[in-house]
Amino acid sequence: MPIRVQNDLPVKGILENENIFVMDEKRATHQDIRPLQIGLLNLMPIKEDTELQILRSLSNTPLQVDVTFVRVSSHVAKNTSASHINKFYTTFAEIKNRRFDGFIITGAPVEQLPFEEVDYWTELKDIMEWTNTHVTSTLHLCWGAQAGLFYHYGIKKEPLAKKMFGIFKHYVRNRKVPLVRGFDDVFFAPHSRHTTNSAKLLENHKEITILADSKEAGVFLCMAKDGRQIFTFGHPEYDRITLDNEYKRDKNKGLDIDKPFNYYPENDATQKPYLVWRSHSNNLYTNWLNYYVYQITPYNLENTPF
Repeated sequence: MPIRVQNDLPVKGILENENIFVMDEKRATHQDIRPLQIGLLNLMPIKEDTELQILRSLSNTPLQVDVTFVRVSSHVAKNTSASHINKFYTTFAEIKNRRFDGFIITGAPVEQLPFEEVDYWTELKDIMEWTNTHVTSTLHLCWGAQAGLFYHYGIKKEPLAKKMFGIFKHYVRNRKVPLVRGFDDVFFAPHSRHTTNSAKLLENHKEITILADSKEAGVFLCMAKDGRQIFTFGHPEYDRITLDNEYKRDKNKGLDIDKPFNYYPENDATQKPYLVWRSHSNNLYTNWLNYYVYQITPYNLENTPF
């Protein structure tokens, strides 16, 4: 999939070095097609890392995708330069009258706070409500999934005794659902979180369908409204060294942190981690874009039937 980005976006060069087809604005204007309009609400502290991971994940179909980076205005990012934010990001106020084919709400390092104590919670509620009428399908990631379930369905997150941290084995529950089409019966995915959602509550909710789960990590993937809202509690977009960086960061801070589960060869943190989740991550994003965005959205977004 050609990813359409601004010509001078810093991660553009990294993507091109990975042989990912990145299309700049000049070339895109010469193609007589309508690209999918995807919004990315990036709530992660290091914006460029998440940009790279999500753009990489969106790059595996022949569709053209035009990504708009969105930020909340009620919170000041401390780990990404103000110049980067001002140049490449737009506020919700600036896009709230637009319609999008798809929208992604990322995780955020605030999961141990009650939702109401997060400084941008009011604005995030407005954004999640807006997605009901302006977005064909919304993909919620990690804390973003917990926030979405709480806002839309009143399902509360629960604290874990120990951080869910590592690479866990998952099982597909219902492979007839297009979102998991092409998945193996068993697949791996990263998790990095201090909270969880009750599998029993999700299973008993009449509007929610669980698609994949783990004996150790709980529910990994579920959806509602025939795919208009999709929730994944892991981080399928993570690259090879993301968990390694998190582990060493927390260890250097003196925090009580275990090595990521099932991550390092022979559980040796000096060895290069195995990458065993990329193919299913790519499959997940490709299925989302194809079956829940491209196949559903009208050519003229103003004719969206909701």
